[in-house]
Amino acid sequence: MKDIPLAKDFANGGVSWWYRQIGLPDRRPALPGPRDYDVAIVGGGYTGLWTAYYLKKADPGLRIAILEKEFAGFGASGRNGGWLSAEFAGSRRRHAKARGRQAMIDLQHAMFRGVDEVIEVTRAEGIDADIHKGGLMHVATNPAQRRRLREEIADLRAWGYGEEDLRLLDRDEQHERVRAAGTLAASYSPHCARIQPAKLAVGLAAVVAALGVDIFENTPVTEIRPRQGGRASALTPRGAVTAEYVIRATEGFTASLTGQHRQWLPMNSSMIVTEPLPAEVWKHLGWSGRELLGDEAHAYIYAQRTADDRIAIGGRGVPYRYGSRTDTRGATQPQTVALLWRMLIKLFPEAADARIQHSWCGVLGVPRDWCSTVHLDHASGLGWAGGYVGSGVTTTNLAGRTLRDLVLRRDTELTTLPWVGRQVRQWEPEPLRWSGVQLIYALFRAADRHENDRGNTTSAYARLANLISGR
Repeated sequence: MKDIPLAKDFANGGVSWWYRQIGLPDRRPALPGPRDYDVAIVGGGYTGLWTAYYLKKADPGLRIAILEKEFAGFGASGRNGGWLSAEFAGSRRRHAKARGRQAMIDLQHAMFRGVDEVIEVTRAEGIDADIHKGGLMHVATNPAQRRRLREEIADLRAWGYGEEDLRLLDRDEQHERVRAAGTLAASYSPHCARIQPAKLAVGLAAVVAALGVDIFENTPVTEIRPRQGGRASALTPRGAVTAEYVIRATEGFTASLTGQHRQWLPMNSSMIVTEPLPAEVWKHLGWSGRELLGDEAHAYIYAQRTADDRIAIGGRGVPYRYGSRTDTRGATQPQTVALLWRMLIKLFPEAADARIQHSWCGVLGVPRDWCSTVHLDHASGLGWAGGYVGSGVTTTNLAGRTLRDLVLRRDTELTTLPWVGRQVRQWEPEPLRWSGVQLIYALFRAADRHENDRGNTTSAYARLANLISGR
């Protein structure tokens, strides 16, 4: 990383920049011993917190506990790119097969509303998460990406996106919004807001605790068991927690649970953040609307202009570690930092002299068919939500509201959405799992190189990668 301008206090991992900015929260006490609840939630990220929040709001008398190995918001909830987006993971056609095309359109509209739901709850509860609803802009920087962008917009018209939800920008508006170098085409959707992820996690955890939910930190769960003539249970080194319902909300850390090793693949994603950029640089870049920014590459990037005028940019570095291992407490490889920096200055050459302040990574959950899911089985007492494939900030909120309705046995428009009850086969055993993921991302990188050099259509390498991945 000798050619990368690093700040004197540059840090790699440990925590995300978001926590470095606000400081780590004081840890709550661990589980003191065996306990019994109405609902036990395993995992203290956004999914677990939103589920507890909506359940407690709906029925204040419910006894609810959250069991968290580290601290609430430690995982992807406190490390993500800060996209409160209406984008939903997985194949729309695959979801539509379950309950029809209109059900998938309803799901997309629920995601649109979910963005505003999160904003309204943070306002009502006094959570300051640097939220700014500036929308989402995707840029295409080669002819193949431009063609793919236009095809995606045309396809999304059939899945609930109206002109007011997503549109192609003309050159003047491209330039007015974000001046990313080499942009040949760009789309814009208003259904996205920037957040500071750790502020949302810490604020939401405080609200949930104030409602009377017991949050036990430093409490790893080793196994979740269904009802066996009694109540479901979550096993910890400090004793078992029994409950009418046990909800698994562990996302990328699901493989650590007994019997769940091949359920969801833990995918790693990395980020860097610059020092604050001076006003003269922002004059060149625009970005005054503080839109979220992504590109149309196969090995894509995601970026935001932070509240204090930095650029935070992320993408896949080393996407998967053998045996479903997760990152080493947020540290990311030097070659990944270099890759993200090159992506940064390719899009924003005016920021080439900006020093990099921090790098980190996080882990997200990927089901075998790449489609998010939420489920509750009343017979076993077990439920879960996740597999967000990196699109979880808004989806976790929708999951929390859906799990509320499922636990309370309410038949609502949320419980009929096509991601409810979805179950897929497990991932292949090692070494097939590791070899397959390495091949997929090697093909995606090759596809991007091919398209940058001479491709006018999506590379055959990418089509092969999608076929192997099962997307």
